[in-house]
Amino acid sequence: MIIAFRTPKPSVFRLKVGAAFTLIELLAVIAIVAVLAAILLPALAGARERSRGVYCLNNTRQLTLAWRLYADDHEGLLPYNLVMSEWSPRTNVNWVNNVMSWDLNSDNTNQATITGASLGPYVAGVTSIYHCPSDQTLSAAQSAAGWSQRVRSYAVNAMVGNPGTNSAGSGNPNNPGYRQFFKLEQMPQPTEIFMFLDEHPASIDDGCFLPDLAGMGWQMNGVPVSAWKELPASYHNRSAAFSFADGHASLHRWQNSTTLAPTLPYTPAVVAAPVVAGALQDFAWVMGHLSVED
Repeated sequence: MIIAFRTPKPSVFRLKVGAAFTLIELLAVIAIVAVLAAILLPALAGARERSRGVYCLNNTRQLTLAWRLYADDHEGLLPYNLVMSEWSPRTNVNWVNNVMSWDLNSDNTNQATITGASLGPYVAGVTSIYHCPSDQTLSAAQSAAGWSQRVRSYAVNAMVGNPGTNSAGSGNPNNPGYRQFFKLEQMPQPTEIFMFLDEHPASIDDGCFLPDLAGMGWQMNGVPVSAWKELPASYHNRSAAFSFADGHASLHRWQNSTTLAPTLPYTPAVVAAPVVAGALQDFAWVMGHLSVED
């Protein structure tokens, strides 16, 4: 009996000599990936923030529409826009009934402070439009309590709406010399007067936004000066969302680095700083779109 042996064929899976990467080639690939990541990640972050900015703009448009619907149902009168504090009485007559703070006060998370307030029925109970998607700032205590965000990011121009006891004829003692608008029809240029804005987390408290401390007696060396009392946000690539009385909304980009305060939890008093010469563009723009001289 003859037994035949076959010579095995070389395995197709056998590696050829020299097919593996060298250490230098691996390092080169890693370096290329690192360069691409450095180029692409900022672009992706910018695109994400632009998307959030569009979402924020839509929120301010929806809130302005609700504001106008309220006026239609109340003989043209705009909602109350009261100055409130953590220690003042709460009232649902105001457009919102909460004061943002850095403690564990329920105002920071209680959605009933929105739905039960005067503007609530005009947004069909949708509370998400009161919050900017980029606003995630919390205090250490709030983070420890498991909070993900506070309930509100937006405020209303202090010169728009009924300020209650702060009303002095057609003006507002917090901003003397300028007109208080109780009705939309009183605005000579509704395209130029802003209504809602996303406010900086360091200064947002009640629903009323008044940027200038000069009207409240702020002085340096005995001389009245302009200073930020409350500060606009700058989440969206150095920009803040503003809606205007005619219903349009836009992002306004800040020019001065002093307007770009870090989004850290601290008291509004830290925001109050004089607006120095050479850094007036942002402050002047906000004040120019707040009201008109009375």
